[in-house]
Amino acid sequence: MSGSSTPPRGSYLIRGGAVISVDPEIGNLPQGDVLVKDGVIVDVGSDIQANDAEVVDASGMIVMPGLIETHHHMWSSLGRNFVAQDHEYFPAKWATSAHYEPEDFYRSVLLGLVDAANAGITTMHNWSHNTRTPEHADAELRAHRDGLIRARYSYGHRDLLPEDEALDFTDIDRVANEWFHTDSELAKVVHLGVNLRGPDLGDSDVFYREAEEARARKLPVSVHTMQGAETKVSARELEEKGLLGPDFLICHFLAATEEDRQAMVRTGTPLSFSVHSELRLGDAGDPRAALLKMVAAGVTVSLSIDATSLAPVNLFEAMHIAWNMGIPWQGTDTESFDRLNFADAIRFATINGAQALGLGDVTGSLTPGKRADLILIRKHDLNVAPVGDLESTVVRSVTPANVDTVLSDGRIIKRKGELVAFDVERIVREAEASAAAVLDRAGARVG
Repeated sequence: MSGSSTPPRGSYLIRGGAVISVDPEIGNLPQGDVLVKDGVIVDVGSDIQANDAEVVDASGMIVMPGLIETHHHMWSSLGRNFVAQDHEYFPAKWATSAHYEPEDFYRSVLLGLVDAANAGITTMHNWSHNTRTPEHADAELRAHRDGLIRARYSYGHRDLLPEDEALDFTDIDRVANEWFHTDSELAKVVHLGVNLRGPDLGDSDVFYREAEEARARKLPVSVHTMQGAETKVSARELEEKGLLGPDFLICHFLAATEEDRQAMVRTGTPLSFSVHSELRLGDAGDPRAALLKMVAAGVTVSLSIDATSLAPVNLFEAMHIAWNMGIPWQGTDTESFDRLNFADAIRFATINGAQALGLGDVTGSLTPGKRADLILIRKHDLNVAPVGDLESTVVRSVTPANVDTVLSDGRIIKRKGELVAFDVERIVREAEASAAAVLDRAGARVG
């Protein structure tokens, strides 16, 4: 267990904050209120009256939707510092992936979820591409039960599964029946998906068989593409086979052509863009141009961490980097594009992320009727003040250290800068013990 009791869903009147709603009908409010009851946003506006609600003083705060992450290999969270000079992400992963026991998975995923909550992230996509046994899957789902934030759990292959060996859906069916049945408490905040290796990362015949299995179960699918100048993934071909759509999430896709992008737009297929990873691993691609072209085409772009050995659990930094990347280059085919603005970056990390995970009607904006996933950010902290434009402040100045309060599905899990729903010392201690055990089993071949 996480070590603390689950906080209740209360009635809260969040009073007097500067509001970034990410709802075009509400807009930004220099001073406003948000009323939350039983896990639902009831009202957003000025001078809301609710005598039966606990008042949360948001003066001196920015109130906005919780951030949404769309591609994170959470099983390796505790291995964030297994990397070393000349021994980066892939060598470190390959050397250790087989040495995680189920309890290590539990501790790693819980560490990642609590780290995310602390950083103002209220929805995560756990892209589990090292699901070694049914016990490993159960361990991850126990962590989601204790982690208290919204998520997609995408069941996937084990690391280094032979390319000609298809993913076995037998255990995915078991997980669906045992963890995501109609009366499941977990299913109220976590939903099941599947991640496939994709045409790039495996035998294409195997990929299409796996995709058919996923479609037969109506499971949302996510796939990687290579981060170089070429890719075997053709969005047009996937469209012709009836695979693309709002429930088919593509990650990276630096080598996408205009034909690919238009296929994604026609079908409503979203993109998960990992700014740190694209810059570090996109050795033959052009991440800046790729991002600009996806936005210009009208693709729904969301932001992701990828892995903690590639990026911090910090979507504020991801927004900042995306904004900095979004400059058209003179003398290139991007020079006529619009620059990315602060509102673009915020949408990437909120409503676009919700839409990418099929949760656009649930979260991603402060809209009455949606679930109460929201954060309060201190405006008067040294690195934030003085505040001028609200959106500029969030994208350029805010860090996780400025997140004062976090509500996840109407539960206060962080308040006055402290995580109140988790035994943080225990979580860190157990993650450190598991990291040492994994390295020991691996023969300490990293670091």
